[in-house]
Amino acid sequence: MSSVQANGLTIEYDEFGDSAAPAMLLIMGLGTQMTAWPESLCRGLADKGYRVIRFDNRDVGLSTKIDGIKVPGPVRWRLMHMLGMRLRPPYTLSDMADDATGLLDALGVGRAHLLGISMGGMIAQIIAGTRPERVRSLTSLASTSGAPGLPGPDPRLARHMFTRPRNATRDYLIDHAVETWRMIGSPAYPMTDQERRRKAMEALDRSFYPEGYRRHLAAVLGSGERSELLSRIVAPTLVIHGDCDPLIPADCGRDTARHVPGSRLEIVEGLGHDLPESFMPRLAAMVGEHATEADGLAAAARQPDVDQSGAHAAALRLAH
Repeated sequence: MSSVQANGLTIEYDEFGDSAAPAMLLIMGLGTQMTAWPESLCRGLADKGYRVIRFDNRDVGLSTKIDGIKVPGPVRWRLMHMLGMRLRPPYTLSDMADDATGLLDALGVGRAHLLGISMGGMIAQIIAGTRPERVRSLTSLASTSGAPGLPGPDPRLARHMFTRPRNATRDYLIDHAVETWRMIGSPAYPMTDQERRRKAMEALDRSFYPEGYRRHLAAVLGSGERSELLSRIVAPTLVIHGDCDPLIPADCGRDTARHVPGSRLEIVEGLGHDLPESFMPRLAAMVGEHATEADGLAAAARQPDVDQSGAHAAALRLAH
């Protein structure tokens, strides 16, 4: 793994595949480190001909922590949000989108395919809607437009995720993470508790920074909806959502697809809000095929001028 300076921050990242290949940027979700993107997915996409880049968002993993800025706890943030009170987060999802494009700048990448999950999908939507020249294609996975009236998380899951004690023991944190993975898991792609425990221990050993989770949540709740922005997206867009997602229900994915002109929606039966290993070959195939089609469309869009000039030259030859 390596780091670069981008948007005034240190951004930790790593890469898979040929550095000369078209870039694909993977953007992770709320309070979650880049290592939650399974290596099997990264290598699968690299094998399909892409330079796969994953990174730690600000305030998580090994990227810069925005220390010294406290925000209310998750329960209070959500209450303020439901009451329509104005939220003033320390930074917004647009700031995090600047981090992502700053990373691309630092790596010399002009345009990239974007794959974002959950909050990462929101960040990817913002990049595609505001910087179309930087985006080859967009895949929004298990994400949402944030529009009012969309269904929220399962209440039991919300209580579990938003009430973790600040001063918890290592064993408690691992048990809590295992239960979280169990609750958001995919019925059609099950993981064992042993797998969940291993993932939790690896994440905890790499970095533990709950303040970042709270600031990420503040950024999501304080950044508003993206319905109008989604309507401006011109990049080929694939929306993938599980029909068993208890955190961001499938209707949120359907709403996202409705707002993006020409987008394609894939509702995956039995998929929750996680990235189970057994689903990675299918996900790599879906995302890789979408990116390849997008590159093909871009190449075809550049071709007519050449074809027309060739046809014009042939017509002149026939005329003479």
